[in-house]
Amino acid sequence: MDSLPNTIILNAIATAALLDNMAVAIQNHLDQRQIENPLMVGIHTGGAWIAQPLHHQLGLTTPLGKLDISFYRDDFSKIGINPQVKPSQLPTTLDGQHILLVDDVLYTGRTIRAALNELFDYGRPASITLIVLIDRDGRELPIQADIV
Repeated sequence: MDSLPNTIILNAIATAALLDNMAVAIQNHLDQRQIENPLMVGIHTGGAWIAQPLHHQLGLTTPLGKLDISFYRDDFSKIGINPQVKPSQLPTTLDGQHILLVDDVLYTGRTIRAALNELFDYGRPASITLIVLIDRDGRELPIQADIV
């Protein structure tokens, strides 16, 4: 029982270190592609908590976007036809924007497919960079993270 607080602290430290490394990788990616003022978007179901500290660490001036993909999922038979929906918080258009799409885990690719479908309903971005904390095996769709 005594090890639980230590585990939580170590996990918090490990997560902070991962986020620091991700921020460096993102900044390198942006610098290499000469991208300025990208729009960071976290997926409500997992990426929002990761996007928030990354947005702060990178000093992005554009507001942090949040994406709820509930209506874009293809698994209503598993989650029910009355999903818990939160409003997405995005600019009125994404035309020409460079998007940093953030999620916690890339597994089958279905969450990212749903996120991409919703993003394109807001416009045609110049680019979308996929950033995930964890990349698991088990892909069902041909989707790959740019930064892990």
